[in-house]
Amino acid sequence: MSEKVLMKGNEAIAEAAIKCGCRYFFGYPITPQTELSEYLAKKMPKVGGLCLQAESEVAAINMTMGAAASGVRVITSSSSPGISLKSEGISYIAGCDLPCVIINIQRGGPGLGGIQPSQADYYQATRGVGHGDLRLLVFAPSSVQEMAQLTIEAFDLADIYRMPAMILADGALGQMMEPVDFGAIPQRELPAKDWAACGHDNKRKKNIVNSLYIDPQELENIVDQRYERYAKIEETEARCEEYLTDDADIVLVSFGITARVCKTAIGAARAEGIKVGMIRPITLWPFPKKAIHAAACSAKAMLSVEMSKGQMIDDVRLAANGQCPVEFYGRTGGMIPTPDAVLEKIRAMQAQL
Repeated sequence: MSEKVLMKGNEAIAEAAIKCGCRYFFGYPITPQTELSEYLAKKMPKVGGLCLQAESEVAAINMTMGAAASGVRVITSSSSPGISLKSEGISYIAGCDLPCVIINIQRGGPGLGGIQPSQADYYQATRGVGHGDLRLLVFAPSSVQEMAQLTIEAFDLADIYRMPAMILADGALGQMMEPVDFGAIPQRELPAKDWAACGHDNKRKKNIVNSLYIDPQELENIVDQRYERYAKIEETEARCEEYLTDDADIVLVSFGITARVCKTAIGAARAEGIKVGMIRPITLWPFPKKAIHAAACSAKAMLSVEMSKGQMIDDVRLAANGQCPVEFYGRTGGMIPTPDAVLEKIRAMQAQL
């Protein structure tokens, strides 16, 4: 029988990583994700693992690449400006087709910005997390329970598809305390890591992990093969939660902590007789295009609600493909939208229908 444990979101990620076999962490302190590394510093030695505070974010991501190349499960974490420093290393990891998990507990920006929660790294995570043609699996939890569950999912899918996976959360979820039920870790059949550079005892040819291809035709072939894998991921791994969308005239699209705000606003709007629902992307890449397009075909309007100046709205509009108008409401700089403000926007949209 499983038991629930009261934990911070950052701690839930750390415990989930340990429970699914990760024994290596490399990171550097930055608010609001520091509890994750503090938790692993205490727990990793007890399970025979290694938690190492590197001299910088750049060093941490390159240590992560080295561990991933040896075939072990490895995790690194940071917050928004720290992820920017890791971007070159993330590109190398993707170019080497290495699995690992990267945590971004977002804070306000740009620059040093502030230490309050944000969702303004959406573009970075889904578009420009590193140079070159690459993608990351990007998961967006909305509860501490999902912080744990999606960390385990991220490790598994990273191994299956040989690519980095990111948990894109925010400072509110990282610091929030909620009950977590770890339960039984789901067992998947994972591919053998016969590509790993982990020693061979003269029993096989040596493996070389590399992202450098001098011949442009060879590089193009490698990138094309990678994008065939990405196409399969887009077809099979996109995930979302659909909430009261069956009869909705207005469909909100929101993720993470903001989606919880939206659920409160939807309840209040429904009490006033306004038919509102929501699609909550759980994977930001692959983005749940099909679900959003289907909702756009039956809704009269859509509303993207974000803690940014409007980054996900581009993907919502592309998915809707002109089937209905898409509007935006957001706060930025570390400000969280309130249910009352979202409700006011819903009322204004309803008045225009």
